[in-house]
This record gives sequence, structure tokens and C-alpha cells, in this order.
Amino acid sequence: MKLVPTTFRSCLFQLSVFNLQLLTFNHSYCLKLFITFVAMDSLTQIVLGAACGEVVLGRKIGNKALLFGAIGGTIPDLDVILGNFFFNNSIDQLAFHRGFMHSILFAVLAALFLGFVVFELYNTGKRRGTTQLKNWIQLFFLAVFTHPILDSFTPYGTQLFLPFSDYRVALNNISVVDPLYTLPFLACLLIVLFFKRTNPKRIKWAKAGLYMSSFYMLFTLVNKIYVDRVYKKSFEAAGIPVIRYRTQPTIFNNVLWYGIAETATDYRVGLYSILDSTNRVPHFFTLPKNHELQDMQHPDLQKLTWFSDQYYNLLPIENSNTIRYNDLRYPLLNSNDPNSSLFSFGLQKKGDRYTTVPFYGTEPSKKSLTTFWERLKGI
Repeated sequence: MKLVPTTFRSCLFQLSVFNLQLLTFNHSYCLKLFITFVAMDSLTQIVLGAACGEVVLGRKIGNKALLFGAIGGTIPDLDVILGNFFFNNSIDQLAFHRGFMHSILFAVLAALFLGFVVFELYNTGKRRGTTQLKNWIQLFFLAVFTHPILDSFTPYGTQLFLPFSDYRVALNNISVVDPLYTLPFLACLLIVLFFKRTNPKRIKWAKAGLYMSSFYMLFTLVNKIYVDRVYKKSFEAAGIPVIRYRTQPTIFNNVLWYGIAETATDYRVGLYSILDSTNRVPHFFTLPKNHELQDMQHPDLQKLTWFSDQYYNLLPIENSNTIRYNDLRYPLLNSNDPNSSLFSFGLQKKGDRYTTVPFYGTEPSKKSLTTFWERLKGI
């Protein structure tokens, strides 16, 4: 039992460090937020993987099943480490994350390999015959496979079908960090730790965590359908000539939603809370595309726009020859500032390649955070 929390802390720390090396965010405030996001996201995947381990092998090997499941649930995100070894270009590293190691094929191959290796190492001495090879393959398949499936519900997108297709599956119905999904699930698994492996209450609590998290995920999907309709009607009522649009919840909740629509000349963005007294988005910001500021036909920049699903705009940075790139899939840091994009960095050319460089702006004030909270409560 002592191994589990130690492994949890180690995984969270390592993933936080390597993700920060991979991605260059614009604000110092964003760095603080990003550490929190990565830690919570990693914790969610560890909890889901641990639950899979308990369901498959908990009765046979006890708390070790939680540990091996947690390890399996963490494996796909090791691509942030491998990306640093394979590539020295930040755009390549960005595109590599949630790539092949988050695919269905990888889940199958990893399960076969890890299942065989762990079975051979574990099935020795007094433990011989206590488990079967198929048990370990099933454990690792569920732990690894559920990781990209869960990621596919978030706005970042997951390349589930690599190497056959680079399509990024992103249902956009839940934030990458949502405590209402993670914390009740975590509480159920912590309770599991206090029961002996033969106690039937272990599997009941593990399944309770799975049922609660799955029910909440279903709620967010229903919520997403409703919000999409609200935005569609709001665009029509505002007379906005929409080419396409997308919506997603803001961070830490499923109540306040961010929506962006593309027109021929610009983007329109707005916030809507399901607690609003009306079923219309009250206000839209206009964001210029400014795509003419940079020749985006270069392969590196084409990869970047693919990563952003073509939702991006460009801004000149004062006293610099660097262009600021804003990934507009994500909400604004300050709802009163249309240029306060959360995912923002500078573009810099080095030789024949483009790379990203940090853009340092001012962090949101306490008043902005208070405004965010008030907006979440509805108007």
C-alpha cells in the first residue's frame, strides 16, 4: 500500500516537468495554471487506470492491481518525454503528443507486450499459477486504451486512428480538468485500499467509481448537445454568417462554456453559462484572423494550423519581428480582453524551420478571476 501514493506523486511530478518543457505558454500565470492542469489530468488517468486494474485482477493480487493499472494508465502520456528525445523542434514535439501512443493500435500492441513481460516476471515462486497471461493482457489493454478514449472527450484532441489517419478525435464535452469527474472517482479508489483483496466490497467501490464517472460523462455529453443548440440559435439571432463553430466547457467546470465561430473575415467568440436566465449567448467578441501577416504555407506552420483545427489568429508583437500565434480553440484568460488567448506563443524562424517561443504578457487580475466566477453563476 505504501507504493501507490509514492508512484502517484512521482508520475505527477515527472509529467508536469516534461509537459512544461514541451509547451511554451505566454503568461507566467499560465505556467502556474498549466502545472495544475497537467497534475489533475495525470491524476485522472491514473485513477481510471487503477480502477481498470482493480476490476481485472484486484481479487487475485489486491492493491498491486491498482498499481499496475495506474502504470498502464500513465503510459500514453510518456509521449511528452519521448517527443523531447525524438524531436528538437517544438512544433514537432507539440504534434507528437496524443499521437501514436494515444492510438487504438498502440493500446493493442502495448497490452500484448506489457502483459507478456509482467506475467513472466510476476508469475514466479509462490505467485506461480495465481494469475494467467490473459488477465495481464486484459488489465493493460483496459488501462492503456481508456486513456486515449477519455482524452477524446476533451478539446485537445486525440489521434485514435494512427497510423491510418491523423484525424484528431475531440468531442469537446468535458474540460481537461474537471474535479466533478476525478474527485468522487478518486475517493472510491481510496476506500478500496482499506479492504482485503478477497473482500467483495473492493470491486463494489471500484465499480461505483466507474459508474459515477461514466454517469457524469454522459451528463456532459447531454450538456454539450444543449449548449451547441444555444450557440447555433445565438449566431442566427445575431446575424453572424457562420462557416463553422465549436463549443467547449471552460476549465474546472461544465457550467460555463466557450464558443467560437468562424466567418469569412474573422472569428466571433462568446461565453454562455447554463445558469444564464436566457438561452442565448449575451455577447460576442470579434477577433480578426490576420492570416495575411504570415505565410502559413510552410510545412511547420501547416502542421501548427492542423493542430489548432484551423482556429487561430495572428498578431504582431510590438518592437519585435516575431508574430504572435493564438490557438483560439481555448477560452480567453480575460473575458474582457479579446486578445488574452490562453494558448499563445511567438513564431520564430531558425534556418529552414519554424519554432515556437514564449510570449510574455500580463496575467489576469484578481478582478478578472472574480468576473469569471460571477459569469459562471449566470446572468
